Amino acid sequence: MDTDLASHPASGFTRLAPQTGTGFVLPAGSTLTVVDPTGEQVSDFFCFAADDHAEWLSSGRTIDYANSIYVTTGSVLYSNRSRPLATVVEDTCGNHDFLLTPCSQQTFDLLYPEFEGAYHPSCFENLCGGFAPFGISPDAVSTTLNIFMNVWTDRTGELHIDPPTSRAGDRFALRAETDLVVGLTACSAEKSNNGRCKPVDYVVEGPTAQG
Repeated sequence: MDTDLASHPASGFTRLAPQTGTGFVLPAGSTLTVVDPTGEQVSDFFCFAADDHAEWLSSGRTIDYANSIYVTTGSVLYSNRSRPLATVVEDTCGNHDFLLTPCSQQTFDLLYPEFEGAYHPSCFENLCGGFAPFGISPDAVSTTLNIFMNVWTDRTGELHIDPPTSRAGDRFALRAETDLVVGLTACSAEKSNNGRCKPVDYVVEGPTAQG
């Protein structure tokens, strides 16, 4: 891992420290670029229509309409109302997950017995914190697009989570097709990030939010 990349985000980018998250408005026509600055680090993404928070990112409809569980350049992300919310315009990694929910305290309680029920930062908590200023309740946060997460299935249907294949500097960019409220994290689950949680960088380019 490049320690310089770990310490200094690229010019114009905002850095999410390990196991943190944020929320912001992504105006229609603007592009959100997410960068893995050190390699092998997942970033959870979720969004709502800015004008109606009852419309949200749907993994089920996105997978259904593409007839694929994979998301990459050219993929359209649909809402629960079958409206395009965003389009993937750049992907230098190629491995992302759209099946698993964001890690939560319950995730660690159930799947990480070695933590013995102790508090652990989670993507769900960080997403909820990012969405709270917009009046979005935790119950509205559903299955996330887990950028750079390496999930695959065997012939029995069992899911396997391997270390991310992303390398330092890999990028994933989305163009908003309508005004969105976005939640973004630097994933908190050690096992999803090859044993160590690391930072995530992001930048929004294009039209800016009004007001």
